[in-house]
Amino acid sequence: MSEAPPKAAASSSGGALWLCALALAAFAVRGVLLLLEPQCGLAGDEASWVALGTRELGRPHRGLSPFRVRLLFYPPLYPYFIAILQRALGSLAAVTWVQAAVGALLVPAVGRAGRFAFSPRVGLLAAALVAFYPDFVWFSTHFWSETLFVVLLWWALERILRADAGPSTGAAATAGVLWGLATLTRELTLYLAPVALLWILRGEARRRTPRASPAVRAAAAFALALVLTLLPWTIRNAIVFHAFIPVSTMGGSNLWQGNVPLTHLEVHATLGAIEDPVERDRQAKKLAWEAILARQPRWIFEKLGEQMPEFWKAGSEILDHVLSRGPCRAWSAAARMTLEIGVVLPYLVLLALGLVGLARARPGPGAVLLLVVLAVWNLAHVVAYATTRFRLPVLPVVFLFAAAAVAGERDSLAPLRGRRLALLAILAALAGLVLWPGLDELALWRALVGLPPQ
Repeated sequence: MSEAPPKAAASSSGGALWLCALALAAFAVRGVLLLLEPQCGLAGDEASWVALGTRELGRPHRGLSPFRVRLLFYPPLYPYFIAILQRALGSLAAVTWVQAAVGALLVPAVGRAGRFAFSPRVGLLAAALVAFYPDFVWFSTHFWSETLFVVLLWWALERILRADAGPSTGAAATAGVLWGLATLTRELTLYLAPVALLWILRGEARRRTPRASPAVRAAAAFALALVLTLLPWTIRNAIVFHAFIPVSTMGGSNLWQGNVPLTHLEVHATLGAIEDPVERDRQAKKLAWEAILARQPRWIFEKLGEQMPEFWKAGSEILDHVLSRGPCRAWSAAARMTLEIGVVLPYLVLLALGLVGLARARPGPGAVLLLVVLAVWNLAHVVAYATTRFRLPVLPVVFLFAAAAVAGERDSLAPLRGRRLALLAILAALAGLVLWPGLDELALWRALVGLPPQ
């Protein structure tokens, strides 16, 4: 293999140094938030994750043995992340510092993925956005599984893109392990695995040689590594609960919740009356499919209208946590508007730039893969239910197209005229339709249009 040209090697080295610097800056910002944010009570799912990590996995005489705990509804990796670190470091506060460091690792993952899918410059710009984007900073310092999940998912995507660039069987196998670990954090990625596998295999149908190509070997390595990563927990579920459950039973409950006019608490109260967790899962799936069939043939159109505005709305889990759940204190109207500007304005600006980048893009295969992941992830939450938190794993795709628009590289962007200008107009109109229903939840918007505060 020939050596890389000196200029290319120097550029790669310089890009790696910039990514390291951005990762350190990202950790510093998260550390500042940990030091300055008021100590408040747990809110939302935080209480559940902490209880699983400190009480369920911390009970006397049980240790961390997966055979001694009844963990099934929730995926296991994040509770074990909390439990092991809390035992090793002695406090939950120390766990948040480790989690902040883990969150900073998203920066090089997105930067490198952007390098393979777009260009080094685009990857670096997107990495900078990830480093300082409010939601990524905030989640890194709170007890939600999103931080660990998003980091694992994007390093898996980076390794898939790297495996294709090489090609590299080792990178594909590493991607399979990371994809499996992401699945043990959020089960939904199990259903996205075929997308990654088919992408690695793309073009093989046109080959006429019986010999296994590098792409076939890479796909096999990815699939085997993924299965072997999930297999221990699947076997554990079979031993403890006498059922085939690859990861968890949360999916059935979420699917039912998203297709019936019941609240989160009502769904869990109904299912909670069933003592056996396996039977509870079967019943949730049965009720979910009955509800879906009962809403045909308008179901998918109704769901798009219901869930797309929730997935993409001008909001954030930060606002829900600080303002709606109120774990700390009441906020004045002026302070609330200031927080909304700091959290929502970056999202709207980046979404607008992302639409411009998408309309002008001449996407290569890597960018197409990321768009497919975004579309499938979005569709999965339309089928079940959506909140602003659920878009976090695919926001870096938006950032990459926004970075491409800012970078303005002629090789990857077409002039904004003709059909591409029409496409941008269509995308902007669709974005407006999706964003409009949620605007009246913002105090700033209500003040601007003269509506009374909520």
